Amino acid sequence: MDVFTTKSGRVRGRRAARDPGIVAVLGLPYAAPPFGAHRFREPQPTEPWDGVRDCTAFGPVAPQSAELPGAPSWSPGDEDILTLNIWTPADGPGDLPVLVWIHGGAYVFGSSAQPDFDGTALAGGGLVVVTLNSRLGFEGFGHVPDVGVGVDGGDLPVPGVGTSAAAFPDNRGLLDQIAALEWVRDNISAFGGSPDRVTLAGQSSGATSVACLTVADRARGLFRRAVLHSAVNAFATVEQAARTTAEVAAAAGVPATRAGLLAAPPEDLVTATDRVCERYAQDPGSGQRHYDPAIYGPVADGVLLTADPLEALAAGAGGALELLACHTTEEYWLLDAVGSSAKITSEEQLAAFAADFGLPASLVEGHRERLPDAPLLDVYLSLYSGLLFAEYSTRLAEAHALAGGRAFLARFDRRRDRAGGRVRAWHCADIPFAFGNLHEESVHFLVGGPPGAADQELSRRMAGAWAEFATHGEPGWAPLDGPAGSGATVRVWRTEAEEEADAARRPGGARRAEGVRRAEDDRGAEHGFRDLWRTAGLPLLAP
Repeated sequence: MDVFTTKSGRVRGRRAARDPGIVAVLGLPYAAPPFGAHRFREPQPTEPWDGVRDCTAFGPVAPQSAELPGAPSWSPGDEDILTLNIWTPADGPGDLPVLVWIHGGAYVFGSSAQPDFDGTALAGGGLVVVTLNSRLGFEGFGHVPDVGVGVDGGDLPVPGVGTSAAAFPDNRGLLDQIAALEWVRDNISAFGGSPDRVTLAGQSSGATSVACLTVADRARGLFRRAVLHSAVNAFATVEQAARTTAEVAAAAGVPATRAGLLAAPPEDLVTATDRVCERYAQDPGSGQRHYDPAIYGPVADGVLLTADPLEALAAGAGGALELLACHTTEEYWLLDAVGSSAKITSEEQLAAFAADFGLPASLVEGHRERLPDAPLLDVYLSLYSGLLFAEYSTRLAEAHALAGGRAFLARFDRRRDRAGGRVRAWHCADIPFAFGNLHEESVHFLVGGPPGAADQELSRRMAGAWAEFATHGEPGWAPLDGPAGSGATVRVWRTEAEEEADAARRPGGARRAEGVRRAEDDRGAEHGFRDLWRTAGLPLLAP
C-alpha cells in the first residue's frame, strides 16, 4: 500500500511513473504553515493527524510571482508551503544514504516540484532523495524590525529580545531548511533512509544555503556531506537587509515596521519586491544591483550566521564535513538569455560595471586577451560568471580543503552546436544531468533540446558521482590538495565526444583519464580564468 508512519501520522505515497520500483511521497508537511500567528517567525511543528494522509501530489509553493515550466505557481491563500517530497526504493534494504535537495531561484522563486528535481533516477541508484520547499522572498529573507506591536498598532520594543533571541528572526528560509533536516533526522528511517548518512545538496541560491548551513552551529550533526552547484556570491549584513526592507515597504505602501509589514499580505510584498527589482534594472546608476537585481539573501544576524560562508569555512567552521563543489563554465550566459541581466555592449558600460564591483583593470584586460574575438558582451558575461558563481564556488571548496577538510571540485563543460546557435554550459544546465532528468521536456531549453546517447551517458556518470559521494564520500576523483589552479585535481564534466575532441587538440592527442585534469593548465574561458582571479582577488558581494 506504500504507507509509511511518521511521528506526526501515517502517509500514503504512490509509485513513480518512470520506475514502479520507486515510491514517491509528495507534499508531506515538515512544519506548520508559516502564516497568521506564525508569520515571520521560526518554523513551528506541524499538527499531527489521524488516519492516513494522502501524499501523492506536490504541496503549494512559497509566495512568488514566477511561473516555471512544469511546476505549480503560487496563488494567494496557499499557506501550507513547508512540505517535502521523498523518493525511496519500494523494496530497499533500509539504512540507505539520504540526499536532501534545496532548489535555487535567487531566494525569490522556484520549488521542489520542478521536473528537474524529480528524484526517481537517483533513488533507483540506491539513494533516498528528499526535496523541500522553504520560505522565499520577504517571507523567508526579509528583515523584520526587532520590535513588538503596541495596542494602537504602533511598534514597541520587546523586552529581552535582542541578537540572541529574535522573536521575528532573520534567515527564516534557512531556519525552515534546518527544520526539514530535523524532520529527516527524526523520520527518514521509516522510508528506508539512514539519519546518520545525510548529504545536503543545492544549486545557486540553494547551494549558498547549503554553504550557510555547513558553517551554522545550529545545523551541526544534521548532515555529514554537502554538495554545492554554482553557489552564489551574496551575503548581507543586518544593516543592508534593513535598507532592503525600507525599500520593499515603501513600494508596498506600508511603514517599514513590524506592524506595517504584518499588515501587508504576502502578495503585496511579492509585488513590491518585483517593483524594487525592476527599478534597479532600469537605473544604470544604481550600482551593483543594476546588473542582476536580486535583493534577498542570507544575513549575518549574529545568531544563526556570523560571517560569509567563505570566511567561515576558511576559519575551519566546516569541521569534518565532506564537500563537493561544482560550477558550470559559462554560468552567466543563461541570465543573459532569459533577460534578467543588464546588457553591457559599450566600453563605457563595461568600465562602469568594473568600477561598481571594484574589479581591477588587469582582470578585465585579462579576460579580453583570453577572448580576443568575442563581443564585448561575452567579456562582461565571463567576468560576471566568475564574480557571482564560478570563483565563489571554487573558493568555497578551496577554503574548506585548506582548513583541513575534504573537498572535491568539478566543472560542467558540456556544450552543443545546433542550428541557430551554440548551446552553452550555462547556469542550471548541469542539474538535469545530475538528477537523471534529461527526458523532461521542461529542461530542454537548459540543455539544448532532447538528449542524445552521449548526453545520457554523461548523465549516468554525474548521477553516479553524486551517489558515490553520498554513500562513501568518494565521487570518483581525488580531493583538492591545494588551491585549484596550482596542481589540484578537478573533474571536468563533458560528453565522451567532447573529451575526444579535447584530446585531439592536445599535444600528442593524449586524453585525460575519465575527464580529470590537473588544474595547472586552467587557462582560458572554459576553465574559469583561475589565474586571473587568484591575482585579482574576489570581492564578497551583498544581495
